[in-house]
Amino acid sequence: MDTTLTTFLAAAVTIGAAIVFVILFRHYLAVNSERRMQAMLENVGVDPEVASLSGVENIMSEVRKRCKNCKSESLCERWLAGEETGGNDFCPNAKVFEILKQH
Repeated sequence: MDTTLTTFLAAAVTIGAAIVFVILFRHYLAVNSERRMQAMLENVGVDPEVASLSGVENIMSEVRKRCKNCKSESLCERWLAGEETGGNDFCPNAKVFEILKQH
């Protein structure tokens, strides 16, 4: 086989593998973000049914976006596990969760 063809195929396989790994990693992050968000809802006392009510979809869409872009993921994990004390003031959705809790 020609060296150029072999190099091209190797590069294509490497790029393909990198793309697959990026997609899988993004999926992993999204799944963990959703898990943390659901755990936070339950932990602060929001009825999970509230999140599925009509009229709340837009709010939950914004909540999900903030969770996915959160810079406090490790603190959130520790707080949810009971390893951190205090409130959830670190959470960018804390105020929204308090409002949802009232419904």
